[in-house]
Amino acid sequence: MKTVLLPGSFDPVTNGHLDLLSRASCIAERVVVAVAKNDTKNTLFDLQERCVLLAQATEHLEGIEIIPFSGLLVDFAKEQGAQALIRGIRGATDADYEIQLSQVNKVLNPQLETVLLATTCSTGFISSTIVKEVFKHGGDISQLAPTCVQNALALKY
Repeated sequence: MKTVLLPGSFDPVTNGHLDLLSRASCIAERVVVAVAKNDTKNTLFDLQERCVLLAQATEHLEGIEIIPFSGLLVDFAKEQGAQALIRGIRGATDADYEIQLSQVNKVLNPQLETVLLATTCSTGFISSTIVKEVFKHGGDISQLAPTCVQNALALKY
């Protein structure tokens, strides 16, 4: 594949996200990290901060572009010339939800495929919410998130 999208809020980026991005970069020449601007979601980091953290965390990866977006993901995918969406799944609940989204996206854009990547054992339990909660309560997040996120969380809390 030439171009794929990995959409999400990335509030903040985690080692789980980085694992998916690394694997996506092996599948496609160009991976667009589609950072969602969603005014209904209460994020800790604003859109610009999330994009900067992603840029810092992905410096070592080639073919990665970080682009904020709002609106329908299928429209953004078409603008970017993406052939597929990459979505990570941690278990059956994620799979059910992602399959529903995939079906809706297929109705809206029949040419857009969805590739579901199962998380690895070492990252499958990580979520942005867990990273923030562990950090907020004084826990060590060095195994859960990149150093730039640890530093950014220190400034927030």
